[in-house]
Amino acid sequence: MNNSEAIAMKSIARMHSDFPSKFGVPRQSGLVEDLRARIVFEPEYRIAEAVRGLDQFSHIWLIWQFSATLRETWSPTVRPPRLGGNARMGVFATRSPFRPNSIGLSCVRLERVEHHPSLGPVLHVLGGDLMDQTPILDLKPYLPYTDAHPEAQGGFANQAPEPLEVEIPPRWLAAVPEHLRAPLAAVLAQDPRPSYQSGSQRVYGMEFAGLEIKFQVEESRLRVCGVFPK
Repeated sequence: MNNSEAIAMKSIARMHSDFPSKFGVPRQSGLVEDLRARIVFEPEYRIAEAVRGLDQFSHIWLIWQFSATLRETWSPTVRPPRLGGNARMGVFATRSPFRPNSIGLSCVRLERVEHHPSLGPVLHVLGGDLMDQTPILDLKPYLPYTDAHPEAQGGFANQAPEPLEVEIPPRWLAAVPEHLRAPLAAVLAQDPRPSYQSGSQRVYGMEFAGLEIKFQVEESRLRVCGVFPK
């Protein structure tokens, strides 16, 4: 077998989340623990026996495809957002989507397994960092005695970034369904802006749960200036 030979993989499921586009998606899983999403299996894999015992685990690993950033070429270095987009690091020292193989890895909390009459087993998860309709290539249970390493060093990303202070005026907060208010504020606190953009006058727009969220950022404060239905 040639070492560079292509390996065929199938999508076993799709993520159903509140992010129809990349902008605003948390940069890592677990950063916004209140974010709810569903994993719906493709018809071929809608088999209850295939998830037997999975509900005994609190967390699962998702192996997925960066479907929105597929490209035929790759670069050995990238500009990590954590370094402000100004410094280059080796692609294998980052979690950049622009990789030789566009594969992502996320750990999410498994809230429950629903046995839907037509969709088969549906996984309800929390804390994801995936766009809506992202292809899931595989999933595995998280094992705390091997997968958790409190002594691990995180290199240039050893600590989570400081969240922004988020202000949502009452007028715009009222336009957000109550169950989405806390997740939205947590997403905005992560600063969805591209790392190379700044400036308090610029208005950004983010799609979230069928809404267009407009906001501005000045220093460490993010202020929502519009919420409109999509």
